[in-house]
Amino acid sequence: MTPKPIGRLAMREEGSYWVAYYALEGTMRDAVKLGMVALAFVERDPARKAAFMDMMKHAVADIIEEKVGVRPVWPSPPKPAPDHERLDDA
Repeated sequence: MTPKPIGRLAMREEGSYWVAYYALEGTMRDAVKLGMVALAFVERDPARKAAFMDMMKHAVADIIEEKVGVRPVWPSPPKPAPDHERLDDA
């Protein structure tokens, strides 16, 4: 059985921050802000960037598991947001 998308982690640059959201597939409408970190802290250090992203993946996985009883599997490599969404305000 093919897994059904029920939400995703959306990462956005907003001003001087990198912001993580839990969002439904294909939209940022009603997205839930999970956390943010100063870009200066993560943009030059891949390990810090990966650590923040991993923490946010765990947060989304916890939300989904609590709601539906199944822990999500993350795509590898991560899927980029569509262009129309990158311009959409959350």
